[in-house]
Amino acid sequence: MSATGLRAVSVAREWIGTPYLHQASAMGAGTDCLGLLRGIWRELYGAEPEPVPAYTQDWSEAEGAERLWLAACRHLQICDSRSALRPGEVLLFRMRAGSVAKHLGLAAESGGRTTFIHAYSGHGVVESPLSTPWARRVVARFEFP
Repeated sequence: MSATGLRAVSVAREWIGTPYLHQASAMGAGTDCLGLLRGIWRELYGAEPEPVPAYTQDWSEAEGAERLWLAACRHLQICDSRSALRPGEVLLFRMRAGSVAKHLGLAAESGGRTTFIHAYSGHGVVESPLSTPWARRVVARFEFP
């Protein structure tokens, strides 16, 4: 794992327990999955790389636009999908077949098992096992620059 990836995991773990709040990005107060990644970015680099427009929970679905994927490509480095997953990688998930990819998490490790840290509706920021059902939903992996 890179030094930046190690730092990103450490920062993400500080957010665990933050309640889920759509469009928010405030540790301890509320966040969604994008807000969590925005908070990690701010801790690593300072200012966010671009303003985030308001978005609905079904954003991008009507037109099928992969907005989150494109934004990740603008600011993060794409990982080789053939390489082993490493803690600190940003994971992009497609929650349903045929839908746009719109959930994010950060790969981690706990007790020798692969986990990921994410803000999940109804749960807040949690560290979850990267179980087979979750792993099947990963469509892209990125590293912080």
